Amino acid sequence: MSEDDDSPEPTTETRPGTLNIWFLAARPKTLWAGVAPVLMGTGAAIGVGAFHLWSALIALLGALFIQIGTNYCNDYADFKKGADTAERIGPMRATQAGWVTPRQMAWATGIAFALAALAGAYMVYRGGWPMLAITVIAIVAGILYTAGPYALAYLGLGDIFVLIFFGPVAVAGTFYIQAGEWPLAIWLIGLAPGLLSCAILAINNLRDVDQDRQAQKRTVAVRFGAGFARAEYLACMVIGIVAIPLYNFIYRSDTFWSLLPLLALIGALKPMQVVWQGTNGAALNPVLGQTARVLLLFALLFTSGEVFDKILS
Repeated sequence: MSEDDDSPEPTTETRPGTLNIWFLAARPKTLWAGVAPVLMGTGAAIGVGAFHLWSALIALLGALFIQIGTNYCNDYADFKKGADTAERIGPMRATQAGWVTPRQMAWATGIAFALAALAGAYMVYRGGWPMLAITVIAIVAGILYTAGPYALAYLGLGDIFVLIFFGPVAVAGTFYIQAGEWPLAIWLIGLAPGLLSCAILAINNLRDVDQDRQAQKRTVAVRFGAGFARAEYLACMVIGIVAIPLYNFIYRSDTFWSLLPLLALIGALKPMQVVWQGTNGAALNPVLGQTARVLLLFALLFTSGEVFDKILS
């Protein structure tokens, strides 16, 4: 039996166009999790006078292709493992819907990670072996997130992966290839986008907790319950938005521009209220997009603060 023999019947009546299928499979609402840490790392580089345009752009492409590759791999692996079924309450998945075959999704995963490796080659040229290690580990972790017998997401370790690679690693790596160093403060600042990305994952896991439990996908929500997932979401939002800017102001900067990201808390109040009220299931889908926009807003405010501080100092 070929790997395509277990493909679901395609839903031709609702099938999007080919380009739109791959766009939707990349999960565009979550891609800000790849953009935000690169934006913050670049903002920090601007703050110390080390901005390098090509490095920033290549780092952005690398981060996006790693995330897209991870999402494609997730689409493929969750279908093969039975986590994505017709009962899914989240956005439609391309393989589960029959829009593409598992083989096509596997090829797309490989292409996305190959493009990430190509971007990584430039970063290795700029930053040497540390960037080689980061690129290789990030790609391998992206594959192992849902693929293989010991997939991180199925063991409840997906939150740690997201915190590390969409937080300190991405921020510090982006800063490093521009400034040639990565002080401790940059790693700590990187916790902010990592925590906010974890909040996105917490909502995803809370929404899918029943389906994941049936598929033996032991996410944090499955292991510790919906209440814990809600607490995780709220903690990640508050600590990410409040604690990190306060740390940056006290230990790294002496200007009030570093407090600008606190304004992101205004946009976070609505989704936090929805989660606090005990919303479940498909009603949480809008919260995913809202949380992703809060992450982007936080990164833009952080970068703006760094730029204003540099210009006005």
